[in-house]
Amino acid sequence: MLRVVLAEDSVLLREGLVGLLARFGHEVVAAVGDAAALTEAVSAHVPDLVVTDVRMPPGFQDEGLRAALALRTADPRLPVLVLSQYVQRAYAAELLDTGDGTGVGYLLKDRVGQVEQFAEAVQRVAEGGTVVDPEVVRQLLRRRRDPLEALTPREREVLGLVAEGKSNGAIARQLVVTEAAVGKHMGNILGKLDLPPAEDTHRRVLAVLAYLRG
Repeated sequence: MLRVVLAEDSVLLREGLVGLLARFGHEVVAAVGDAAALTEAVSAHVPDLVVTDVRMPPGFQDEGLRAALALRTADPRLPVLVLSQYVQRAYAAELLDTGDGTGVGYLLKDRVGQVEQFAEAVQRVAEGGTVVDPEVVRQLLRRRRDPLEALTPREREVLGLVAEGKSNGAIARQLVVTEAAVGKHMGNILGKLDLPPAEDTHRRVLAVLAYLRG
């Protein structure tokens, strides 16, 4: 069971998320409607996960995101899942820049309706994984990505699935290849992006950041 602080200004969606999280055995210890209340709730409850909307009162710009970034700066280990109405590539990249890029997620609100996928994303982020909405990934595939020009189409496909938070095993099953083949593609990707092994960095997260910024 996860203890969750939820921030969403729409009362209907907020209550729906509370019920959905409870359905999967999680406890929403605070459900609030603005960024200031989110910060206060996290301080008071020290949750296992924060789920927040990007746009909230008073300005309905990026108050929720800014609060999430501040919380992650204060505690880089705090898992945060951000929900957005629209694809904002910069928001996803900025969120992944916090801490070491683990325990973060960026999903479109439409994904909440796909209950099992949403539940999986919640669990993955809480466990330290990184999740980027597949629609963000699809839109990025249609853009020119200078840092990734050296990658083959298959390597870009693999990196896109990594950006969605999938493991090598899950990627292998989706592409109907061996896990060893996926591992080889990842090795090529990390090499082409000049991401050598290092003890204090997460190369898969750095590769996803390169993908988002490209």
